Amino acid sequence: MAYQKLGRVSAVRMAMLRDLATDLIINERIETTEARAKEVRKFVEKMITLGKRGDLHARRQAAAFVRNEAAKVEIVKNEETGKKKEVKEMALQKLFNDIAPRYAERNGGYTRIAKIGPRRGDGAPMVIIELV
Repeated sequence: MAYQKLGRVSAVRMAMLRDLATDLIINERIETTEARAKEVRKFVEKMITLGKRGDLHARRQAAAFVRNEAAKVEIVKNEETGKKKEVKEMALQKLFNDIAPRYAERNGGYTRIAKIGPRRGDGAPMVIIELV
């Protein structure tokens, strides 16, 4: 089998992996179980490879997977009117503008998984997955 079921039906599993991948793109480091980290690594590596390609088709393919969440919100004051407005950088923009150029010379292996021990409660092996 090419994937782990993670105790969920197909739609719920994909939603969880999309959320984890988006969180990893936004925060560049998340703490999760080892099984989830190994699964989400596949998707994040594909998204970064799409970001390195950078064309319109790659952007649309990544947009179909990555959630539409704000990665960074800034309050900007307009000089003329004096009004404040929010300027949001979305997860997809961060992927294509910040993360992908960082790995331009690298041919894969964009993530690192570090074990941190068992989770208190059920003893599940916990790890930190981060972008290298």
